[in-house]
Amino acid sequence: MNIKKKILAAIAASAMVLGMAACSSSRGASGSGNSEALDKGATIGISMPTKSMERWNKDGRNLKDKLEKAGYKVILSYADDKPAQQNADIENMVNNNAKIIVVAAKDGTSVGPAVEKAHEAGAKVIAYDRLIMNTQAVDYYATFQLEKVGELQAKYIIDKLGLEKGATGPFNVEVFTGSPDDNNAKYFFKGAWNLLQPYFKSGVLKTLSKHGGGVDGNFTIDQWQAISVMSWKTEQTQKDMESILDSSYAHDEKLDAVLTPNDDLAQGVINAIETKRPDMKPGTENWPVITGQDANEIAVSNIAKDLQSMTVFKDVAELADSVYAMIVQIAEGKKPSSINGAMNNGAKNVESSLLDPITLTKSNLDVVAKTGFISKERYDQLVN
Repeated sequence: MNIKKKILAAIAASAMVLGMAACSSSRGASGSGNSEALDKGATIGISMPTKSMERWNKDGRNLKDKLEKAGYKVILSYADDKPAQQNADIENMVNNNAKIIVVAAKDGTSVGPAVEKAHEAGAKVIAYDRLIMNTQAVDYYATFQLEKVGELQAKYIIDKLGLEKGATGPFNVEVFTGSPDDNNAKYFFKGAWNLLQPYFKSGVLKTLSKHGGGVDGNFTIDQWQAISVMSWKTEQTQKDMESILDSSYAHDEKLDAVLTPNDDLAQGVINAIETKRPDMKPGTENWPVITGQDANEIAVSNIAKDLQSMTVFKDVAELADSVYAMIVQIAEGKKPSSINGAMNNGAKNVESSLLDPITLTKSNLDVVAKTGFISKERYDQLVN
């Protein structure tokens, strides 16, 4: 009898082990990114932060077109720069049975509750260009190498002022950062400040203004919001820059460079200089180095006219291609093959697809036409 009990117990234990192994295998597949394949023609949600910036219109349109051509149903929404609107948009996508939701967050923290509801409903969430913060409900992230954007901007200033060749200046440089509710803005500044701060510490670079309390060698990356521009607004940047010029450059002081993290801010700086310092002439030594990002049409025109010095080009068609490939593989029940890094959102390390940006100047500006980012006809209109 005891022998029988032992045999039965052994059989039961074996069955339990086999069951646990099968369960473990299934969970492991889910944890590695594999999931059940979606039906053909599934609904995909795309939530963009605003229509007021040129690039988000291109991002949304590029991705929507690719997905619809592949047979997916697409819900594309723009949040009008309002986190509450974006949350409502995402909840609407969940209610319409979206199986994958792509979110370019207006506010990377505020959107958390909405993506958590999406996750609870079984949808996969892809953070698009801006990381969604402090939540487990993000499956993947696709963006460009964020710190490299700032590095390219700072490197351009360093090269143009001859700092690596021993120029001692001192050179007057004003510094701006992006929107305080955009998590990416801190990374852009970090990449730039890591290169520029040593020159501020040595006194080769300095700011004449007290913008944001003043930027000097002791300014830290964590203080970046003190010199930020809400919603990346051109108008606010122009006001801030006009105040800087009135207070610190009203007596023909030379302005050597302005670190502006994107083209919208660069335009605000250009507007302010043209208004307050008409003695500064584009294409001459008394016009400052002005950086940018996104290769907006106005920036392409400005670079051709020597108003803006450079822009960091992030081909949004390439980003859309990357996210499209992610979606297709997720729909097939596979883990995206483009994952090449991870970004921490405060709650988890989010598996990420990180693309490389490039510097555009007057010498290689036609890249935007060669890649189809801007049509050849439109490019010719902008630069001539």
